[in-house]
Amino acid sequence: MAEGINLFPLFLSFRVALTATLLAFLIGIPIAYFLNRSNGRIADIIDTFLTLPIVLPPTVLGYYLLVLFGRQSSLGRMLEEKFDITIVFTPTGAVIAALVVSIPFLIKSARSAFAGIDPSLLNAARVLGRTEFNIFLTIILPLAWRGIAAGITLSFARALGDFGATLMVAGSIPNETMTMPIAIYDALLAGNRDLVNILVLIMTAVSIAVLYIINRLEKKLNKGQPL
Repeated sequence: MAEGINLFPLFLSFRVALTATLLAFLIGIPIAYFLNRSNGRIADIIDTFLTLPIVLPPTVLGYYLLVLFGRQSSLGRMLEEKFDITIVFTPTGAVIAALVVSIPFLIKSARSAFAGIDPSLLNAARVLGRTEFNIFLTIILPLAWRGIAAGITLSFARALGDFGATLMVAGSIPNETMTMPIAIYDALLAGNRDLVNILVLIMTAVSIAVLYIINRLEKKLNKGQPL
């Protein structure tokens, strides 16, 4: 049964998860820093909406993304007509879906890490004439790295295993948008139990290996050891 197994869904899942995690880092770190420094009502509203993907069913998130980026929406038509960019039923849609469901985990972890930094260290750096950007790069990020690394791990794992939102936005087009969780679902619907078992074992082994490697790298970084 191992013959003829299409590993494209596995490679696509990795590509989508890596891209979504990178975007989550670039977008989520500034947001987490802003939320940590802000205590007003606006910050609370932003935090609430950013946390919604954790509690909302993935299919609901997928529906909202369809409404936002579908060809019948204003944004979807604008992207297609002016930039020739189509989101729905494309790998780009899969990345966006994975980003939406995974970025809250990075933001939450990074925000907690930022909140745990001693303000006196930052004030001392300001007294010495450091700019806010320099303080962020040389003091805040290194001190908050453990929490950020944990958030990256959670974000990647969530993006790698997303099913509902990705299926709603990207569909299950073979060799184009079919990620590993969707391939498992399709094989189960087709009644191919042998293929399901193989794909599940592959996905489980890959997930364990990825998390183990990330945890090892995180421990080495925390101890200052070379990679």
